[in-house]
Amino acid sequence: MKIVILGAGQVGSSVAENLVSEANDITIVDTNADRLRALQDRLDLRTVCGNAAHPAVLEQAGLADADLMFAVTQSDETNMVACKLAATMFNCPTKIARIRSADYLSHPEIFSPENFAVDVPICPEQLLTEYIAKLLEFPEALQVLEFAHGKVSLAAVRAYHGGPLVGHEISYLRTHMPQIDTRVAAIFRQDSPITPEGNTIVEAGDEVFLIAATENLRGVLRELRRMDKPVKRVMLGGGGNIGRRLAKAIEGKCEVKIIEYSKAGAERLAAELNNTLVLQGDVTDEELLESENIGEMDVYCALTNDDEDNIMSALLAKRMGVRKVIALITRSAYVNLLQEGRIDIAISPVQATIGTLLARVRRGDVAVVHSLRRGAAEALELVAHGDAKSSQVVGRRVEEIDLPKGTTIGAIVRRREKPGREGADPMYDDQVIIAHHDTMIEADDHVIVFVVNKRMVPRVEKLFQVEARFF
Repeated sequence: MKIVILGAGQVGSSVAENLVSEANDITIVDTNADRLRALQDRLDLRTVCGNAAHPAVLEQAGLADADLMFAVTQSDETNMVACKLAATMFNCPTKIARIRSADYLSHPEIFSPENFAVDVPICPEQLLTEYIAKLLEFPEALQVLEFAHGKVSLAAVRAYHGGPLVGHEISYLRTHMPQIDTRVAAIFRQDSPITPEGNTIVEAGDEVFLIAATENLRGVLRELRRMDKPVKRVMLGGGGNIGRRLAKAIEGKCEVKIIEYSKAGAERLAAELNNTLVLQGDVTDEELLESENIGEMDVYCALTNDDEDNIMSALLAKRMGVRKVIALITRSAYVNLLQEGRIDIAISPVQATIGTLLARVRRGDVAVVHSLRRGAAEALELVAHGDAKSSQVVGRRVEEIDLPKGTTIGAIVRRREKPGREGADPMYDDQVIIAHHDTMIEADDHVIVFVVNKRMVPRVEKLFQVEARFF
């Protein structure tokens, strides 16, 4: 696929790195020549130095032949103008733009084809806010991701000594919880994937990925983790876009304190937030943290724009007694180093948001993509089309499908029409089916697939593509 990325900042560079490794033809545009040179030395891609909102620059980037444009410059306005130019001058099929302004996002008509022609507006700050809020809702989990409009959830948990499932075979889940159906989609032991079978024994320290209907998730997590107390007290380090959004989202449910370095920023937060205590200060100031009784907090989230400040303040908070610490880390090398250390969860903004783009890049009918384990694994929601003759999955039981090694079908969401009044618009009911070896896949099923090695993704995509005669 030919992809043009506008903006070589942290998001643009990380997206380019992810997509270049999948043999895509990438061109990246930025005004900073040094940044482009560094990228070109490291990655196999083209670069164009110039303003992303100028038609001549977009033409030089080859937008006329591009399959997809991803606009992630620092300016919302530049991103939107580039989308409009891509539509009117270059007929680019898919245009994705990063939009940070809540004002723009609250008026979706701005992005319509007759206006700025943004096919998919994404707000990384909002996606991260929702991601962290889920972790606060399920404090036992390392990761919680949703599929099928929230009907199905995938959660990663660390199995602990004395847990109900530790030392037992996976098949024990069905007898231990006969009223709740779930599937272990994958197990990572000492960073190595293990394909889960019925006789696989869960060991303490395993990172276990479970898939279940969202309404059953809490009951399922109880089987692997001692249920943590609900999160009631949260301290946020950093009152930028993410800190402000998160405080707004949780201040009605939790007691929230937020530390902001800038006096003007702190005053703005105090005026905007209703039930949050706003403190002006440095997140790495040990005396400030101690005076605000950080040891009594259930969770500390380090959300500044500085990786080093986030790391230091999270480590300080942990040492001072916080039950759980979450740190926002932009540099992927830091994320890999910290995930196994004192910091409970290190979140990469790019890995938390890249799924929106991957869903457009993946071949076949892909509804949702989530990047897992720092980009090494993926979970996909694919739509099955065709029939038993034209498809390799429709009309077949899970055990009959030639899945690549390390690939698991975890769940299926099947839409059924509800009986209603004659002449009325049809109403539907989405049925969540946890996949087992004898589960049959039907046409139009939404199939959630876990792939432990993303190099296997093209083979999975090919499985779900129908033969040409189907059309």
